[in-house]
Amino acid sequence: MLIDDLTKPERVLWDAFPRGETVDLSGGDQDFDATNAWGPERTIRAEVISALLLGARENEPGQVAAVRLTGARITGTLNLGHAHVTVPLALTGCQLTDAPHLYWARLRSVHLMRCRLPGLVASGVRIDGHLWLEGSHVYGGVWLDSAHITGILNLTGAYLSHPGGDSPLLADRLIVDNNVYCDQGFTAEGEVRLPGAHIGGLLNLRGARLRNPKGQALYASRLAVAANMFCDGGFSAEGEIRLRGARIGGYLSMVGATVSNPGRTALNCDDMGIETDIYCSDGFRSEGVVSLAGARIGGLFNLRGGRLSNPAGVALNLQRAQAEEVMLRAAEPVKGVVDLSYARIKLLRDDPLSWAPRYQLDGLTYEMIDPPLTAKERLKWVARDTDGYIPQPYEKLAETYRVLGHDGERRSVLLAKQRARRNTQPVPRRIWGYAQDWTVGYGYRPFLAAAWLVALLAFGTVVFQHRPLIQEPGHNTQFNPFLYTLDLLLPVGSLGQEGEFAPHGIYLWISDALVAAGFILGLTVAAGATRVLSRE
Repeated sequence: MLIDDLTKPERVLWDAFPRGETVDLSGGDQDFDATNAWGPERTIRAEVISALLLGARENEPGQVAAVRLTGARITGTLNLGHAHVTVPLALTGCQLTDAPHLYWARLRSVHLMRCRLPGLVASGVRIDGHLWLEGSHVYGGVWLDSAHITGILNLTGAYLSHPGGDSPLLADRLIVDNNVYCDQGFTAEGEVRLPGAHIGGLLNLRGARLRNPKGQALYASRLAVAANMFCDGGFSAEGEIRLRGARIGGYLSMVGATVSNPGRTALNCDDMGIETDIYCSDGFRSEGVVSLAGARIGGLFNLRGGRLSNPAGVALNLQRAQAEEVMLRAAEPVKGVVDLSYARIKLLRDDPLSWAPRYQLDGLTYEMIDPPLTAKERLKWVARDTDGYIPQPYEKLAETYRVLGHDGERRSVLLAKQRARRNTQPVPRRIWGYAQDWTVGYGYRPFLAAAWLVALLAFGTVVFQHRPLIQEPGHNTQFNPFLYTLDLLLPVGSLGQEGEFAPHGIYLWISDALVAAGFILGLTVAAGATRVLSRE
């Protein structure tokens, strides 16, 4: 690079470089739409900047050299591929005619703030410092795959697009040792890719807008975030948010966020591992499936005040998920199926006012449910299972009432289980089931057995007004129809009546029926009394 070949603005930049001084060519005008009117007085060739960064100008002793340029039109390709640059680069409010090439370079901090450029090719780059793209408009895609940034990646307020391309931000396997900011109006048209990325601090997407209606708005499978991840503060996404297999060291906030992918998965957190909480609450809206199948949540999954809609299928999928607490108190009934099958939850909180019309409950386990409600009310929840009769949800609910000491509610649940099971059986067994239900409540209503015993006692007392024959003549036992009937009904012991008198004809059949009924009903009453006394 010959100094005599430099234009006037290039010479100013050349002279300012050794001291790291800022060269401002804007004259206060940074209107991107008027870049065609930026004349030679604001134009600098990219090769001049490359030359300075690669040592064409010696540093001034006692000063920190840097390229700091504002309001310039940069022509040509800033090519630093595989280079080792030891000074910072800071471009503010600049227009670049070509995408910079930083692939596999080693650089100090790079600031491209409020710039307009047709792409940024930085695959494999290592930046010992920050990469700052705040407020920039990149319309050809940003490639940061396999890059390593030791400081902060800042895309606050940036607008990324890639018309005709695959991704406006391609950051597969990106490593950022500090925080990543994609907030305050950050907008991406197309698929934002962060699969396998590692972020040593927080990931901030607060207020971001992602649009890829025909695919994935954010593809971040196996993403690792050491601290919190924020997708709140007006965050919106058209297309799938895919966080499958992600690991988050803090919490995930989607408070007030809107995710939309109608008829498909809107939020995919399958197999995610999160240290504390997930908040899909306080105005959160979803059109499509919210899926946390197999997720491991160290704290709370909070849906309070959220709205989920996927009427044609599953709206919330917590299949096989594990959580300390799940709050399913949405702002309105979930529109679609809530799949809780084989989930393991310590505390499940819900609200009958926001129950979904359908559930999948087989295999769901919980230590406590709030509110427990009465068995009659809670059974309406179990009855919404899409699989029909499944024994496990009844048994789990009965166990919960047992732990709470509500034995009557427990028996009501087990009785409801038998009634639901009856509807799945062949007609003969169904008829026998109805008989068991009406007479003894499948053994869970011992007072019915006692009532039947009283009724049969009254019946026998009336029927046996006709005195039976004496079995052994000469005995003078006084016949008493009440005591005789009671003696027939008692499964054990004797009142001295049954052995003394022998009915005949129809009365023989009646006495035999009373003996059998007494045996069955007596055992039922005894079993019920035993359960009450033992508090089982």
